[in-house]
Amino acid sequence: MDEVVDHRARVAQYLERFATERNLSLPPLSAEGVGSIQRGTAVVSIHVIAERNVLLLLSKVAAAPQLDATRAQRLLTASFVETGDAAFALHPQSGDLYLRILRGLEGLDYAEFEDIVHSIAKTADAWDEKLKTELA
Repeated sequence: MDEVVDHRARVAQYLERFATERNLSLPPLSAEGVGSIQRGTAVVSIHVIAERNVLLLLSKVAAAPQLDATRAQRLLTASFVETGDAAFALHPQSGDLYLRILRGLEGLDYAEFEDIVHSIAKTADAWDEKLKTELA
């Protein structure tokens, strides 16, 4: 019989461990599988989407920017070479610009969780300030 994995509980433990190791006071992962971490000016929201077997990390970096072809190309190019594991994405309803990391929950261990949280937080903290001037 296959073992049933409670991904939400596992990610909740990872989030708690992440906070403890850094002496941070973070709210626990909610019953809906949502948590958050702040680094500098960046806030990273963590979403365990168990029914789709996905971990989604998001960090808003700009409010509904006006993107011409040149700016859009700049963001797409940056997603390819400058944002590490994260990529730029536009929210489908608000049009806000986010960095996002999407990863399957199967096989996710603490070291990888820690790595992708650190990666998106560091990248978002750098880009949110940079985009204030670039998109102004």
